[in-house]
Amino acid sequence: MKNTFGIMALSQSSEQTYFQEISMRAASLGLECYRFIPSNIDPVSHQVKGLRFQPEDGSWIESKFPLPSIIYDRCFYGEDEHSKQCIPIVSWLKSRTDITFLGYGLPDKLELNEALSHSILAPYLPPSSFVSDAGLVLTKLNQHKKLIIKPINGSQGYGIYYLKKNERNFHVKTEKQKKIISRIFPNETKLVQWLQQLLKSHRYLVQPYLELSNNELQPFDIRIFLQKDEQGKWIERGKGIRVGNTGGILSNLSAGGKVVDFNSWLTTIPSDKHEYICSEIKYIGEHLPFLLEKEFLPLFELGIDLGLAKDGSLWILDVNSKPGRKVILNTHPELKDTLFFAPLLYGKLICSTEATERKTCHAKTLSH
Repeated sequence: MKNTFGIMALSQSSEQTYFQEISMRAASLGLECYRFIPSNIDPVSHQVKGLRFQPEDGSWIESKFPLPSIIYDRCFYGEDEHSKQCIPIVSWLKSRTDITFLGYGLPDKLELNEALSHSILAPYLPPSSFVSDAGLVLTKLNQHKKLIIKPINGSQGYGIYYLKKNERNFHVKTEKQKKIISRIFPNETKLVQWLQQLLKSHRYLVQPYLELSNNELQPFDIRIFLQKDEQGKWIERGKGIRVGNTGGILSNLSAGGKVVDFNSWLTTIPSDKHEYICSEIKYIGEHLPFLLEKEFLPLFELGIDLGLAKDGSLWILDVNSKPGRKVILNTHPELKDTLFFAPLLYGKLICSTEATERKTCHAKTLSH
């Protein structure tokens, strides 16, 4: 029986170019390729209404089909009703023994931080606290003078705020639709009122602000892209630098950031720091995937965002189990074929091995 490869997203217009590139390579590996939305699964028959790839002409046709044996989860959830509808459906799919997911995802930033805080990578984690009370934010702001607050479930830089205590007022800054938005609060009372409304809308983490900008006052970070190869071994596909807007707080490409080649960027750093930076990056990249899979369910790929502070310290800013490919495709265009074949090759591997053993260890994270 031919294995079926299903690409799951919340919209049929999501990541179309990426999904097309994968599907064009599926037939050469003996895989039939489908695209579908979780909410289009019939709850009684378990038949899926979606799109089937036609390798003859590279087109997609509407089709009804059984649940694919391999699923590549590219669902990005928001606060909308459709996201809330799809989350339990995806959890149900992940619990099925007849379906294998390439990767089972990661929990929220709070649980992730808690797990890593007891590991050998704890020194690389910015101090983080869950915050639901405006008074706690104010206490930490008086202590550190500058803070970052970010949603526990946020992605792509959404909902991140920079807070600074000045001598006579408070400065709050965020980025929306590639624009920097600033606001000044004249006193604590006004700031607390704003914070109370904000903290009602989402669950937030608070962290001391780290000076992670370059000499042009542009925020930047180092993105490492890791994947499992066709033998199931973690390898680094590449790394690059994401640079944000001058005076901004985000380096995310979705917020208007640009990509710089890692080696080109390294030449702008004093040469006596090169070996230290590269060895630290290698250390984190070698240990993080195994620590995460020890704590949670199996993964296929990771985007690790590292910050280099003014004092030379390296910090783990974010870990993403559904990373984009823009940084790597921009800086390593020769890897295009490798990146598009990777999900298919790993899917074939886990279907031919003891796939059910991959997800029996940590059922607690299926909800994520």
